Amino acid sequence: MGSFGQIHSNCEVENLVSDDEVSFKKEVNRSAIECAVKDLLLGLGEDINREGIRKTPFRVAKAFFEGTRGYRQNVKDIIEGALFPEDGLDNNNKIGHGGGVGGLVIVRDIDLYSYCESCLLPFQVKCHVGYIPSGQRVVGLSKLPRVAEAFAKRLQEPQRLADEICSALHQGIEPEGVAIVLQCTHIPFPYKDIESNDIGWVKLLVSSGSGVYENKNAEMWSDFFSLLKFRGIDNDKVRLKGPLDQCWCPSLYAEVSSKIKAISTPIMVNAVSSIVKSLGEDPTRKELVETPSRFLKWLMNFQCASNIDIEMNGYISNTNGKVRFDDKEIYSEVNLPFWSQCEHHLLPFYGVVHIGYFLSKGCYPIGKSILQSIVHFYGFKLQVQERLTKQIAETISPLVGGNVIVVVEASHTCMISRGIEKFGSNTATIAVLGHFSTNLAARTKFLEYSKCYIS
Repeated sequence: MGSFGQIHSNCEVENLVSDDEVSFKKEVNRSAIECAVKDLLLGLGEDINREGIRKTPFRVAKAFFEGTRGYRQNVKDIIEGALFPEDGLDNNNKIGHGGGVGGLVIVRDIDLYSYCESCLLPFQVKCHVGYIPSGQRVVGLSKLPRVAEAFAKRLQEPQRLADEICSALHQGIEPEGVAIVLQCTHIPFPYKDIESNDIGWVKLLVSSGSGVYENKNAEMWSDFFSLLKFRGIDNDKVRLKGPLDQCWCPSLYAEVSSKIKAISTPIMVNAVSSIVKSLGEDPTRKELVETPSRFLKWLMNFQCASNIDIEMNGYISNTNGKVRFDDKEIYSEVNLPFWSQCEHHLLPFYGVVHIGYFLSKGCYPIGKSILQSIVHFYGFKLQVQERLTKQIAETISPLVGGNVIVVVEASHTCMISRGIEKFGSNTATIAVLGHFSTNLAARTKFLEYSKCYIS
């Protein structure tokens, strides 16, 4: 097995950095990132003095540092500070697989987020770690997630992440073997003509093994996979080491939408390169050379637009869902997918929009394609969910006579890849106009129909 230093040259296990050095490095790099973010915002056509994004450069710099703090963590100290002799056993009483003293130890379902080195967008990881102790050495169980997180909090790709976790644990614990399986999910690159919120999600299973797990076909893996049986893992689809034989990051094959009019400038490209360098990475590393262009391919989907580009002629349609209420019909369209970019952290949020309305005299039902266009227009820009909900409602209101309810349900990457890191969290917002603002029964009827449950 290769040395740990060969796997990731930017953070070797042996590398020790003093607190003073870390503090100094953070201060310098944050300033550089803030300047770079200002260039990106200007390139998107934004006013960097606007209230909503005035502090965005600071927030983005902080988010990047939180998301890549693994570069500044000492993995060797994490492991060595938690090694214990296994009580009640000695070297003459070895039992378990491969001569280990205690058999397989496994920690499952470690939720992590890492930044994709190809596009700088966070991807989700569910990590499963196992090892077979030897030489009476076991490690505190809480340290296994800490080691995994230390490598996840860097610019990564799935296979290298698995290999680095495996190598560090093998060197630090000196077990009979280490087994790692990662379930990785990458956010898709959205387009304004998407039909489904699930299109483009990339899922990948990777693994890494050392010692008795070096060979994926070794019988030792059977116990490990048996304990992952109900985690949705098909061991025949799990990769073991080697370069990826498929496109992992959607940025590698996504095409720029024809509706994106602005072209990323050299200033914006240099700004992203500056961010990468400020994180302690080498922008000239072959895996990172095209990263600025790929990140901008994503970011330019959300350039500033001032006018809604929708042809309202011929929007009349009778295809919407309906529900009766007080001898009136509530017209509705539910589960309209949307994508947006958090203006506070430049991280994506996504979900579905539910729209209901009463028709006033002289008004006509609105076709699904028009409603989707309205959702896309307000979604594909730097946004906050509360404003997005209100803008959709206010745009639809005059078309139907003023009685509108809009519910937006979204998952925010900034909630789960930084800060509080609340995995599985979801945010719902609601805007009501006209009759829906005064009639609780009407609101309840629509929410029950659309199956939206708001706590």
